[in-house]
Amino acid sequence: MPNPDRLLRARRGGPGPLTAGAVAVALAAGGIWLLRDGTADGAGPPLPPPSVPTSALRSPSASASPTRPAPAVPPLPASVPTRIRIPAIKVDAPMVGLGLGTSRQLATPPMEQRNLAGWYRDGPAPGAAGNAITIGHADNRSGPAVFYRLGLLRPGNTVEVTRKDRRTAVFTVDSVRVFLKKDFPDALVYGATDQAELRVITCGGRFDKHTGYESNTVVFAHLSAVR
Repeated sequence: MPNPDRLLRARRGGPGPLTAGAVAVALAAGGIWLLRDGTADGAGPPLPPPSVPTSALRSPSASASPTRPAPAVPPLPASVPTRIRIPAIKVDAPMVGLGLGTSRQLATPPMEQRNLAGWYRDGPAPGAAGNAITIGHADNRSGPAVFYRLGLLRPGNTVEVTRKDRRTAVFTVDSVRVFLKKDFPDALVYGATDQAELRVITCGGRFDKHTGYESNTVVFAHLSAVR
């Protein structure tokens, strides 16, 4: 499995993808892998409408976030996130920090805890300057999990992250995209930024019991309010 040290290069704008993985998630050259048993017909979680082809994102501007208004509020000081709410898809879940294990792979929320999201604690905290990475399962053997309906989000929807400092960072969704793992645009998703931005990532597309999900669903959002 690829070395997650490449995450640091992606954040600095250097070559290579953000990589990580464990039982259920691997941020690799093909994006994130979230594993499950799959449904009998191979159908996966809901997907957003078709958008810009991944090939079109491999331009000199691919390291920039999707077009969005200037942020309404400045970044916050770093603080540990404790809960994520996405009202449009009825997500209300605690958050757990995820680090790297002994194999240099990113730990993940326990597969059996369907209503639990994780964030990459060695990167920016949600609300602070930088690109905060939030991940969660789409499903498990028991059925849909925390981010199963992520693909139903639309621009203008909000993601609320409650933090240990008792502030709530409110992010506005700019776009929701699906990328084949083999064409995953690492610089676009994980690239460095001076603004407070958020990526919410889960698996998507069709599921194959031998190869897993074919795609990743990625929500791009920016900090738009603080409560």
